[in-house]
Amino acid sequence: MILDGHIHMGFVDRGKGDTPKTFRRKLAAAGIDGGIVISPSPRRSQAGYRERLRSVMRFTAGDRNLFPFFWIEPRDIDALEQVDAAIKMGIKGFKVICNEYYPYEKRPMEVWTHIAARGKPILFHSGILWDGTPSSNFNRPANWECMMNIKGIRFAMAHISWPWCDEHIAVYGKIEAAKQRAAKGLSEMFIDTTPGTPPIYRREALYKVFKVGYEVEKNVFFGTDHHAESFWVKGAHEKIALDRGILTEMDVAEKVQNAYFADNLKRFVG
Repeated sequence: MILDGHIHMGFVDRGKGDTPKTFRRKLAAAGIDGGIVISPSPRRSQAGYRERLRSVMRFTAGDRNLFPFFWIEPRDIDALEQVDAAIKMGIKGFKVICNEYYPYEKRPMEVWTHIAARGKPILFHSGILWDGTPSSNFNRPANWECMMNIKGIRFAMAHISWPWCDEHIAVYGKIEAAKQRAAKGLSEMFIDTTPGTPPIYRREALYKVFKVGYEVEKNVFFGTDHHAESFWVKGAHEKIALDRGILTEMDVAEKVQNAYFADNLKRFVG
């Protein structure tokens, strides 16, 4: 089984792009059995949050291997209400891009704590952000050390924080060490390896993730960063083959590879 931990929805209107049926057909053609589908962006869409929620829930309905995630803006005045409404509607987790604020600021921390208390995961963008604005400092991985202070939070940092992959791995190690020293129930970090990393950096980045010596085997998962309404089958094939080849070259056990491509994402989603 292969699950894709990072698929975006770009349109709210169902008349634009592929239908859910066509999307599922393309996933199958790519050898992918499902994955996380992220609702349309709150910044790029004029739609209200309920419409964006309904959009992703409709798109993923009826498929137990498709996990709808709601893209939330934590500075919205009703962000906590949005969390509760999303969970009531059946959302499996939340997506966030911190492009104008740091994740450790007071209001975002309130939202992360609220999500953690309800047992849902958060998928964060991390690393350089191709958004046309000077936003990358908000997304340096060390900014997420604050998550150690949120009991029960389950979160992933995407793209191995490229180009700050070393810093990303160090933060993972720090959070893992804190969890091992303290009582159960502290934060748990996952590494989303979605590119991010251009192909020339891919082997080095995956080598560091798997060979650093930290216990990563159950906490790292695969993703494409492709779009649900125009899923790129050939590109998905190439990304799967590249990662599979690198992991095999590194003598990563088949069981660990299977976890990377499917089981760890299931555990992240819960």
